[in-house]
Parts: sequence; C-alpha cells; structure tokens
Amino acid sequence: MIKFSLKCAEDHRFDSWVESAASFDKLARAGLVTCAECGSTAVTKGIMAPSVQAARSAAPATRTLAAPETAAERAIAALRKKIEANSEYVGKDFARKAREMHDGTAPERAIYGEARIDEARKLAEDGVPILPLPFRPARKVN
Repeated sequence: MIKFSLKCAEDHRFDSWVESAASFDKLARAGLVTCAECGSTAVTKGIMAPSVQAARSAAPATRTLAAPETAAERAIAALRKKIEANSEYVGKDFARKAREMHDGTAPERAIYGEARIDEARKLAEDGVPILPLPFRPARKVN
C-alpha cells in the first residue's frame, strides 16, 4: 500500500492509501477519487515525502481517526449525531418505507437508511422528498 498526498482543484488537501501508483491512476481516470471536502473528481497527487520514523525513544504522534478535525468534519459529525438521535434507521428498506409514507399507506416519521442508486433516482423522480447523507449510516446489529 502507498499513501498519497492528494489535492483537488479547490486546493483541498487530503491523504489516501492505494494499492499502487497504477491503481491510483486507474481510479482517478474512472472518476472514483473524490475530494473528501467538496466532492470534486479533479484530484491530483501532491508532492510527497517518504515517511521516516523517529528514534525509538521518541513517542510517535498519534491521531484518533474517529475524531473530526476540520470544520466540515465536525459539521458532518454533528449532523450524523442529530439524525441518529431523531430518526429511525430502516436499513435497506429505506426506499420501500419512504414510498409508503409518501403514498399515505404508512404513518410519516423521520427515517434514514440505505437505497440503491436506481431506487433513490426513482424516488426523486416520483417527488418523494429524500436527501443523500454525507456519511454512510452505521448498520445496527442485534
């Protein structure tokens, strides 16, 4: 695995791990490498320095991956917390349940879940009020 420093057209900088330089190029050509902040697919590799480990006696700097650092990450984390506290997770039944509420065959309530792109497109075309979330829902398991 190789860690690349990446930069989008809006000058947002972020890191990503990829299998190889060739796999990065393939993913970028397919439009699958996107900026984590603005969603741009105009992403290029930045200047990279090799990772050199400090002396063994020095304590390595650690960063908790789950802790949001940027304002955008904090806003998404707050949105996620609010949605999860005030909505029902319906998993892969989201499209069906949203349509039932829209059609009046089920009581309206706040829900979130997962839908295939074709299901989401059909809901939007039919006027069902849905929005994509800027995060992947945590799957609830018993």
